[in-house]
Parts: sequence; C-alpha cells; structure tokens
Amino acid sequence: MDFKNAKELLELCQKQNLPISEIMLQREMTEGEMPREEAQSRMARALAIMKDSAHTPIKTPVRSMGGLIGGEAGKLASHQAAGHGICGDVLEKAITYAVAVLETNASMGLIVAAPTAGSAGVVPGLFLALQECHSFSDEDLLKALFNAGAIGYLAMRNATVAGAVGGCQAEVGIASAMAASAAVELFGGSPKQCLDAATIVLMNMLGLVCDPVGGLVEYPCQNRNAAGVANALIAAEMALAGLTQLIPFDEMLETMYTVGKRLPAELRETAMGGCATAPSACAACHMCS
Repeated sequence: MDFKNAKELLELCQKQNLPISEIMLQREMTEGEMPREEAQSRMARALAIMKDSAHTPIKTPVRSMGGLIGGEAGKLASHQAAGHGICGDVLEKAITYAVAVLETNASMGLIVAAPTAGSAGVVPGLFLALQECHSFSDEDLLKALFNAGAIGYLAMRNATVAGAVGGCQAEVGIASAMAASAAVELFGGSPKQCLDAATIVLMNMLGLVCDPVGGLVEYPCQNRNAAGVANALIAAEMALAGLTQLIPFDEMLETMYTVGKRLPAELRETAMGGCATAPSACAACHMCS
C-alpha cells in the first residue's frame, strides 16, 4: 500500500476500491510494523489532544508567551452564542476552534502539529465544527485524520511544510489541503475529489508568505489559521459539487514548492519582512530597531 505521489495513491484507491483513509491506515500498519488497533489508537490520542487544545482556551482564556494573542477564541464563541455570527454555524465554529488551538500553542499547551505548530488549528478547527454541525462520530473523524495524513505525507515527501522553506503557503496551505481532502471523504466524495479539493486550496493560497511578528508563532499566524479553515471549506464544497481541476495535485504541490523557494528570505519565517516589519508590529514586540 505504499505510494510516493498522489498519482500512485489514486491508482491504489481505484485498484483496491478503497478510500484514501484506508490506504493510508494500511500504509501506517506496514511501515510502522503495528497492528490496526495500535495505529487507530495512536490516531485516537491525536484526536483527543486536538479536542482539548480547541476547547480549553474558550473556557479558560490564557495570554500567549509573547503577549501578542490571547482571548480571541472566547470572543468569537461569545459572538456566535449571542447570535451575531454572519458566516453560518460550520464556518463560525471552525474559525473559533482554529483560533483556539493557536492560543493553546502560543501559551505552551499541548497541540498536534498538523502538519506544523503554526498551522495546528486548521485540521481540528474544521473537523470539530463538522462533527458538531453534521453529527459525525469520533470514528468518522479518525478515518478522516488518516486521509489528512496522506496529504501531509505527500507534502513532506515531495515538497515542504516548513514556513522557513516555503512560506506560510507550505504551513497553513498544506494544513488546509489536508482538511479539505478529509472533509470531502467525510461527505462521501471520491479519492479524486479529495485530491481536487487539496489542489484548490494550494492554488488559492499560492504565494502566502510567512512573516511572524517578533519571530513568534502568534500573529498573524492565528488569523491565517482562521483563513485556512475557510479556504478548506470552500475547496471541499467545490470538489463535492463536481468541479474538477485542470492541474493535478502532484503538479500543484510542485508549483507551491517552486514558488516557496523563490520567495525572498525576508518572507520565509525570518520576521524581517511583511507584517513583521509594520511599525505597529515592531512597537508591540520591541524587536525592530
């Protein structure tokens, strides 16, 4: 069940008549030399951490270590609870949970890097919102996490998920592609539709820079996780509606990687460009001379 690229993954799905999640689960069992129950148990642990990291800051807001963020998730939850939301239940909840996970991360809490700490809010944000609004079970989410893992694996094998290498398009972009693909499978989409959704995300987020204020994974990272869940939701909707993509995922991934490497160093996690050098940002973190 091993695969090196999305083309091989899709061929396996078609040959075995299995979804991406099952192909990835069987790959993990083989490569990790573990029984199905252990692979599923490990993923269940990841899901439990995701849930805790998304819920805790809403109940107990805490300031980040750098002092740039803290309390945003609670404000969003209160805004929605008061009936003032304008995005609809799924997106409102997804935004709130995504923001919350970044608060947990920035305050030294336990999170699941999916695929990185700076993009850790996207996958749980969308998953938990879909579970609450569409009654998916934890077992459904576990399968979806294996689907998301396949997309993350392909990105790490054939491109990058590091902001220092490819900008935020490689962090929040890949996280959003993972979430979009998994969401498509959750709603009964085909493996091809899953990969189309992942392509749409990378296309829409192509060129996104990584410019953390003060060099901290706080701001604008938190905002971009919220944008990431929105992008994932859009891509999943389009793919499920049958919108096919001219560019296959493997080519889109290579395009993202090429663009990322061409970004100037100042826009690849060095805090020397973009939002990090805005006067107000410099004043807030006392980092600029």
